Amino acid sequence: MPVSVVSEVARGLRRPAQAVRQRTSRASAGGGRLAGVDGLRLLAAAAVAAYHYLGTPTPHFWGEAYDLPRAAPLLHAVSGYGWLGVEAFFLISGFVICMSCWGRTPAQFAVSRISRLFPLYWAVVLIIVVTGTITVLAGQRSGAPTDLRTTLGNLTMIPSPLGLDFTAGVAWTLWVEARFYLLMGALLLIGLTYRRAVAFGFLWLVLASMGRELHSTVLDELLLSQYAGLFVTGLALYLMHRFGSNLLLWLLAGFAWCYTLTVLNDRVATHATSNWAISAAVLTGFLLLLALTGWGPLRHIQWRTLIYAGALTYPFYLVHQSLGVPVTRGILKTTPGLGLLPSIALGLLFSVLLAATLNRLIDRKLGRLLRHHLTAALNPAPAEQARPTPLAPDNPHTPAPDTDAPSAPEAGNEPSAHCCNQVEGAYAHGHGVHR
Repeated sequence: MPVSVVSEVARGLRRPAQAVRQRTSRASAGGGRLAGVDGLRLLAAAAVAAYHYLGTPTPHFWGEAYDLPRAAPLLHAVSGYGWLGVEAFFLISGFVICMSCWGRTPAQFAVSRISRLFPLYWAVVLIIVVTGTITVLAGQRSGAPTDLRTTLGNLTMIPSPLGLDFTAGVAWTLWVEARFYLLMGALLLIGLTYRRAVAFGFLWLVLASMGRELHSTVLDELLLSQYAGLFVTGLALYLMHRFGSNLLLWLLAGFAWCYTLTVLNDRVATHATSNWAISAAVLTGFLLLLALTGWGPLRHIQWRTLIYAGALTYPFYLVHQSLGVPVTRGILKTTPGLGLLPSIALGLLFSVLLAATLNRLIDRKLGRLLRHHLTAALNPAPAEQARPTPLAPDNPHTPAPDTDAPSAPEAGNEPSAHCCNQVEGAYAHGHGVHR
C-alpha cells in the first residue's frame, strides 16, 4: 500500500505537462471564462452584506425603534453567519489569483492588481470622506473618519500598519489580500510552475503552523496564519482545474482544509452568536461549490449575467457598509412608516446602483487607463536627447558630427508586456475583495 501511494504521488508530479495541454485547448475553445466563479463572488458579497444589514449582533443597530431579532428572527439568525463570506472571498482569491499569475511576469501581475484594486478604492474613500465632511458641516455625526491625515493614510490601502482607522470599514480585508499578493509575487520571482506551486502551498502551511505554535506576531502577520489554509485550498483547486486532479493535489487540498477548519474556531470566537460546527459546514459547502465550478460540471456555465455581477462585486463590497448603511438609516429617519425591511432593501438597492456607476465610470475607464500607462511605464522608450547645434569645425575640410546617427539602445529594456491570461478581467477580492 505505501508503495502504491508513493507511485501515485510521483505520477501526480509527472502528469501536469500533458494535462495542461488538454485543458488549455479546452479553455481556449470555451473563452477561458469561469462565469460560475463570478457567481460565487456575488454569493460571498451577498453573505457579507446580509451580515452587516440583517445579522449584526449590535443591539438596536438601526435605532431604538427597531429590533432585528424580533422583526425578522429567521433572517437575523441565518444572516448571523454571513461573516463567513469573507472566508469565502479568500478561498476564491486563492483560485483566481493563481489563475491570474500563470504566464505573467511579476511586473505584469503587479500592474493587473494595482489597476484593478486602487482606482475603485480611491474613489470610494474620497466619496466617503466628502459625504462625511458634508454630514459634519450639517451638524450631524459622521460614521467614518474624515480628517486629512487619516484620509491620506487610507489612500495607501494600508492604514492599519500606519496606526490609522479604516475609512471604509470592510477595507481591512484588502490588507490581507495585499499580503497574499506579495507572497504570490515572491513565487513569481522564483518562477511559477506546477511543482513549485505545490511546494509553495505545503511550505506555507507548515510555516504558518510554526508561527502559531511560536505565538509569533511577525510570522502570523507575514504568513497570514489565520487565512493561509483558505488561500492554499483555492490554489490547489486551481491546479486541479489546470492540470487535472491527482493524489498529490488532493493531499494539499485536504491538508489545507483541515488547517482551515481548525483555525476557524478563532474567528468563530469573535462572533458570539455563531457555532463552530455550523460555520465549518457552511464553509465546506461553499468549498464544494467552488470545486464544482472550478473543475467540476459547473465550469461550463457562461451566463453573461453572472460575469457582470462578478464585475460589480468589488465596488458593491466597498460601498455597502460605509455608504449603504448611512443611506438606509436616513430612509428610516425620514420615512419611518416604510418599515425596517423595505428600508434595508432600498439601502441595498442604492449600493448596487452605486456599484454599477463606479464600475462604469471608474473601473472600466480609469482602471483601463491606469493599466495602459503602468504597462507602458514598464518599457519606457528612450527619451529623445537634445541635439546641440554643432560648432563650426576649425578645419573646413573636417565634416561636422552626424547628429542624425541612431544612438545605441539603452541596456536592460524588456520586451513589451502583454496579457497572458484571458480571465484576469473582473477577478479580484477580492475582495477578492475582494477580486
